[in-house]
Amino acid sequence: MRKALALLLPGAVAGWLLRGQIAVAVTKKALPKRISADPVAALPDGLHIAICGSGSPIPDEQRGNPCTAVIVDQKIYMIDAGEQASETFNRMQLRPDQIQAVLLTHFHSDHIGGLGSVTLQRWVANAATTKLRVLGPVGVDRVVNGYNEAYALDNSYRTAHHGESIAPSATAGMVAEPFEFEPGETSKVVLEDGGLVITAFEVDHSPATPAVGYRFDYKGRSIVVSGDTVYTQSLVDAAQGADLLVHDALSADLLKLVENASREAGFENRAQILVDVTDYHATPAQAADAARDAGVGALAMTHVIPPLPIKALEGPYLGDAKERFTGPLWIASDGDLYSLPVGGRTVERSSLFASGPLS
Repeated sequence: MRKALALLLPGAVAGWLLRGQIAVAVTKKALPKRISADPVAALPDGLHIAICGSGSPIPDEQRGNPCTAVIVDQKIYMIDAGEQASETFNRMQLRPDQIQAVLLTHFHSDHIGGLGSVTLQRWVANAATTKLRVLGPVGVDRVVNGYNEAYALDNSYRTAHHGESIAPSATAGMVAEPFEFEPGETSKVVLEDGGLVITAFEVDHSPATPAVGYRFDYKGRSIVVSGDTVYTQSLVDAAQGADLLVHDALSADLLKLVENASREAGFENRAQILVDVTDYHATPAQAADAARDAGVGALAMTHVIPPLPIKALEGPYLGDAKERFTGPLWIASDGDLYSLPVGGRTVERSSLFASGPLS
């Protein structure tokens, strides 16, 4: 046996070495194209929204924590930054130095857990000339100050190692820009940039308050991102006539299966948490109702709860949502790109995940 292995070993080693050499050659050829890729530059004038995280705090191999990126005029405005946000953002070949601001909907951990990594990537990607703007309702300054302190030592190490020209100390970290609504208001414009207008509006995610969603308007096209909420009239009002609504959605029926399995396994705390979360998220049916009542053109459901490891579960997840809203309806996935070109009414769906080597 040993003699037979000895005779085979040289050939096996040679094959292993050859495969390695081929892999290096393929990587060498693919890397320049991969690193220089800029899908944003190829987008037509209009509003585009990339899904950098379509999942929830429940571990999901297919979906990261909540994060969306609105792209307009080759600028990126990120809504929330959950765990894996920067990793998925990079898989989509988006450039961190194009991020103009992060807009937080609320301060649950799954919506802010990746904020430090996003900030770091933007800072060193091309020697940022400004700190990252982080807009959000009252309380955003506590989140930003906490992250700035947590990353202060790391930032100093990177400047010391790479120098001011690569990691400028003056632009490390974030700057908070809190906003609040005037008495009697449920919405307000929080950012304007050229032809882009971003409006924040109240939603109901109690006891997580304040919580908001955002509407983006640009040259006659419009996108609304709900954040986390139940069916809320303020969202319906803010989303009137929008081309695309991106709304969180939880299937209580499917989540009940996870709850029951958790109890059977002896995880009573986890099971109770799964019961509790049903009272502050919309169901797919309620998200469809909101889309219908707002008269939007299309609906994409995100913050998918529970995970859908089998495609056949998408039907039970949606329930009768497609009967309640008859326009285009999708279950969002990480990597999705929804494009709304100026001058039309269509919403085009594609993926920014590359295929092949180094995808």
